[in-house]
Amino acid sequence: MFNNASIEEEHIAPTYDFDFIPDFTYEQVAKKVKNMNTEMPFELNDRIFSFINYFVVRNRDYTRMALQRKYIYFPLFEQTLASHDMPDDIKYLSIIESGLNPKARSRVGAMGLWQFMPATGRMYNLYVNADIDDRMDPELSTEAAAKYLKSLYRMFGDWELALAAYNCGPGNVRKAIRRSGGKNTFWEIYNFLPRETRSYVPQFQAMMYVFHYAEDHNLLLENPTYPIAYDKITFNQELDLEQLAMLTGACIEDLEFLNPSIQNRLVPSSHQHMALRVPKTKANLIAENKENFAQAVKLTEERTIALRTANKSASPTRVASAQPIPSGERIAYKVQSGDVLGKIAQKYGTTVSNIQSWNNLSSNVIRVGQTLYIYGKNANSNTSISNNLADNSVTDATGAKYYTVQPGDSLWLISRKLNGVTVEQIKKLNNLNTNQIKPGQKLIIG
Repeated sequence: MFNNASIEEEHIAPTYDFDFIPDFTYEQVAKKVKNMNTEMPFELNDRIFSFINYFVVRNRDYTRMALQRKYIYFPLFEQTLASHDMPDDIKYLSIIESGLNPKARSRVGAMGLWQFMPATGRMYNLYVNADIDDRMDPELSTEAAAKYLKSLYRMFGDWELALAAYNCGPGNVRKAIRRSGGKNTFWEIYNFLPRETRSYVPQFQAMMYVFHYAEDHNLLLENPTYPIAYDKITFNQELDLEQLAMLTGACIEDLEFLNPSIQNRLVPSSHQHMALRVPKTKANLIAENKENFAQAVKLTEERTIALRTANKSASPTRVASAQPIPSGERIAYKVQSGDVLGKIAQKYGTTVSNIQSWNNLSSNVIRVGQTLYIYGKNANSNTSISNNLADNSVTDATGAKYYTVQPGDSLWLISRKLNGVTVEQIKKLNNLNTNQIKPGQKLIIG
């Protein structure tokens, strides 16, 4: 007699394709733009549409990098803009200015999230010396940018013209208005503006659209990066940041990340009253022992020279063009202060996604001193996957194949290395109830 006992079917979870690019038309984008909830002027045209296409198709790595960083800086931008009664969507301007990198430097010397030149920065109390650059301070520079943009809006009575003036200066906008015969909107004076400014405002509007409809274009993050929780502590003295890190067990890279305006791991007398941002996990320890630490972290002349010298020798140089790596070869690149994956990718003529795959990175987060492996131009994202798998897997006498988990691995990354084996299958092979794994753990992979 036939046995009707139920047979449990193997369930294979679908693998989400983060690289899939949905099709879209001008008409579909126009409809979305019309439904956008924004206080900024925005009427779609071919120029804006071409930049939307660029950010959601041709340069998705850059857009994802900006999406990754928004959790760190957007809450600050939103709070500051609200306090000045300004449109919330102005926050997207910083993406066009700096890619949300507080250490970004332009070819003409503008710095920070909002790219202030030294003279304009001084107008808004952003001061620069050998050790501190206030233009790189997220809070100070965002407050300055809000004040400057608001003054430009009062000057022209139009946000598009205010953004144009932020890029090329109010004098150039006034000149374009005169040459246009007195027109007073961005698109009416468009042909009379500097070439860079003609692209600047459409890029801003394109990015504003992209962030409003990122999910519709499959611009999703596999592992979002969230800000480091911090408290502020004022020492009222010169400060040796390295000594503070050593005494408290704080990560020096975290202190640098939280305080990007500090250039040489020291706080000089000119800024001794600045509020230092420290990780919340260390805040109570530092606050309760501040007086005990005072002498130990006090800056000496000898330490000042040593820290400045070390920083000078470690400072990255500007890269004029990509430095290709010969086909089939690999270099080891040590991450330096101010580096981001996009900058490293540009330097070596590759892509962010390739670097992530070659180094088993699950996000865009990298740390100073970290070693990244970069492969020759003809290498693709599978190069290190096959190498890594071969280097870290063994087959026992029974024929079972094992893989040793490496730092930075996740089940999803390992499944990609195995070409067709899903996360659920790996979990089933190893009797795993969760996705949690740790370096050194041995997994059955076949």
